[in-house]
Order: sequence, then structure tokens, then C-alpha cells
Amino acid sequence: MTEELSPELLAILDDDDEGIFDEPVKPRKLTSDDRLERAFLEILEFVDTHKREPDPDTRVISERKLGARLVGIRGSETKRKALAHLDDHGLLEEADPPASLDELLDEADSGDDILADILGDDDENDLYDVSSLPGASRKAPESVAMREKAKDFARFEPLFKQKQKELKDGTRILADFAGESTIAPGKFYLLKGSLVFVAEVYDPEPEAPLDTTGKPKRRLRVIFENGTESSMFVKSLAIRLYEENGKVLARAGQIDASEIGDADTLAGRLYVLSSLSEDPDIKNITDLHKIGFTTGSVEKRIQGAEHSPTYLNAPVRIEAVYDLYNVRPSTVENIIHKVFAPYRLNITLTEPAHMAEPGAEPKTVHITEWFVAPLEEIDRVINELT
Repeated sequence: MTEELSPELLAILDDDDEGIFDEPVKPRKLTSDDRLERAFLEILEFVDTHKREPDPDTRVISERKLGARLVGIRGSETKRKALAHLDDHGLLEEADPPASLDELLDEADSGDDILADILGDDDENDLYDVSSLPGASRKAPESVAMREKAKDFARFEPLFKQKQKELKDGTRILADFAGESTIAPGKFYLLKGSLVFVAEVYDPEPEAPLDTTGKPKRRLRVIFENGTESSMFVKSLAIRLYEENGKVLARAGQIDASEIGDADTLAGRLYVLSSLSEDPDIKNITDLHKIGFTTGSVEKRIQGAEHSPTYLNAPVRIEAVYDLYNVRPSTVENIIHKVFAPYRLNITLTEPAHMAEPGAEPKTVHITEWFVAPLEEIDRVINELT
């Protein structure tokens, strides 16, 4: 029989507001799928860095392990299917079988010719002469940005879907990349057939390497359409866009993306948010969106949203971001708010008690930037105005 707790101990447990006696939450164990994805991401990062597949026969142990891992993955149909959504290099695509017996024989003959060339060489020592081969390419550790799974990809996935829709309906176009100086938060690029989103530009790290102008290099938070992310340098992204003939997404009929460069002024960004509030009074409102403006990163702007009445004291999701060039953004924002004024949600909220100044009552805030309007209609109005 279980021993009953004393009244004194029961009283202590009842007063345990801070959960001191709660059973600690066990961290989620990595599943086999998690480990498989992590292993494949290391292979993708090698290909990003070296522009080739890892060699399973090399004497470089780290590369040899990656090469052997890739061979094993390719040999498993189950693993290929599980990793298909991450394979933006086409490493797991199966080669088309020969269309005919003649084609198969031609391939065999080609292989025999190569073998004959090797074995027929008069100087047998040439086969073992590696003096003319290029040395192993070694990049400094600071230049390598490992790609990893984006844990908060759910925040960005709607943005990718929206841009794909806009490309299909013609409201967005693909234009030539206009240079490193045009890389900025909130922009989408097309790289090797997949969309890439620059979510943030970080401040230079302590002792960051210098660029050619003598300024510290800055890293980006780059989100890939397949759900991964990387903290590559600004120049690294620019180089990849140049090498792969990458494109930038721009509005159709308004600004030619090839003209967006040093002569254009990025005035700011309009953003559209939806609420992730669990409050039934908020959660049950269909098509509730906030339309706001910022001169910086939208991600930074919404940090701590759950503690701010402006964001309904709840987390939010980014639904759309619009770069504004060569315009007065406050004017655009005011016009949009006037257009949607009949659909404004007029409510008053109180800031969380812990956010109030010491000794002061929590402030009440009148909310004016939330509107009950479909995202498609908001998008149409913004595109017409900008």
C-alpha cells in the first residue's frame, strides 16, 4: 500500500507554483529519420562546398565516410524516398536505363576503350604518378557554413508557397541577380531550381574575417525551400548566385529586378501576419491579419510577440513580406489602412503584468493594425499600390 502524504507535505506541493517538484521533461529522443536526415545534410553541405560528390575511394577519411554513406543511401529505395524532399542536388535521382541494346553496347565499348587507353600506356609508372593531380581543396573553417534542418520552417513555408503561386500567376517574375549589394532580408532568390529566402542579416561576429573593402564579413540566415537553413556569408550567397546563374524575384510590371541595385533605395518592408493565439475569441476569427511596416528585419520586429498587445499577446506567423523601393512607406501603409478601415478589428488589450514598469499598473493598448480580410485581397491591394 502506498504511504499517504502528510498534510504538511501536501500543502507544500499545492503551493508549488514554480513547478519545483514537477517531474522534469525528458528531451525528445532522436529518431532514425532524424539521424538519416542529419547524415544526408552533411553530404549536401560537402557538395555545396566542393561542387562535387564525396569520393568513397579517397584516402581522406572524412570524405571517404561521406562517399560510403551516399553509396549506402542510393542502394536503399526506402532511404531515397525518405530523403527526396531534401535532395536539391539530384544526388538520389536514378539514371535513365539504356533505351536499347545498341545503346547499352555502345556504353560498354566506351568503357573498354578507356580501359585500353590506361593499360596500353608504354610507361607503367605513369599509372601511379599523382604529381600532376591538384591537391585537396581545403577551405578555412570560418568560410564553411553547415546546412541544417530549420526547426521553425513552419513559419516560412507559407511564404514559399505564396511566392510559387505569384510566379505561376505572373505577379512575380524572375530577373537577373544584380550583385552582392542587393542581398537583403526579406528577399527571395532562385538557386538551382529552388527558392531561397534571406530571413536575416546578422551583425558581424567578433573577430570576423574582413572582406575586400576592409569591413567585417556578415553572415545571413538563409532558408531553403526544402526546409533546411544555412548561416553562410553574404559574399558566399552572391558567389553561388553568380556561378549558378541564380535569379531574384521581383514584382511584374512595376520594377525590373535587374534595376534593383545601388541606385535604388530600400525604404522598408510591409508585412502581413496571422495570429497563433489560443484565445478562443481570437482563434475563431477567420482571415484575421495584421498589416505593419518596418525598416529592418520582420523576424526581429516580431520577436517577443507573445508579450506585446500589438501582436495580441501571442505568437504570430509571417504570411507575406513586401520590399518597398523608392517610395515613402508610411504613405503606402496609411493608404492600406484606410482601404481596409471598414474591416479593422477594434479591440483594447492590457499588457502582461510582468511587462509593466515597477509600481505601475499595466497599460491598456487600443489595437488598430489588425484587419478581418482575406490574404488574397490584402496582397492584391498592396501590389496595386506598390
